[in-house]
Amino acid sequence: MSEQNLAWKEIETEHLIQDEWLDFRKSTYRMPDGSVWSPFYTYSRKDYVVIVATDEEGRYICVRQFRQGLREVTTEFPAGGVEPSEGSDHTLETAIRELREETGYESDDWTFLMKIPANATISDNYAYLYQAKGCRPVTDQSLDATEFVEVTTLTPGELEALIAQGGFQQAMHLLALKLAK
Repeated sequence: MSEQNLAWKEIETEHLIQDEWLDFRKSTYRMPDGSVWSPFYTYSRKDYVVIVATDEEGRYICVRQFRQGLREVTTEFPAGGVEPSEGSDHTLETAIRELREETGYESDDWTFLMKIPANATISDNYAYLYQAKGCRPVTDQSLDATEFVEVTTLTPGELEALIAQGGFQQAMHLLALKLAK
């Protein structure tokens, strides 16, 4: 089948929530066979970066913070949203900024790993995955008002054990780690 024979046609959209953080939509679609299906819910939110950062000794630089979706504290890699002023053409700058703000670390050795849809089924944003090697502490954290972040470093073995125990739960972060290896 061609893309034209597979594509859904959006025929009506209602913005249920639309603010600086989220555009949550209820849509009606015409399916490839001509039938109409509703409701289908989708959302837009900021693109974001994930940074697989290692220090000069090869330890992974991780952050621990409360994640309201899971309602628990998680361990993950530094990450953050691409600001509208930065745009998707400048995600490396976002990654550099987020690493410094969340952890106080900087790196001179950056590698772009991948751009990937965050959740292609219901969202239109992308995750930009980066690796930063040889990171060194240069400043204190500079957190947003809603960020309460603890920085921790883990050896490769400690991170693998945490993953095996289910204690490192972010899917994009796990993909970034796999790509970085």
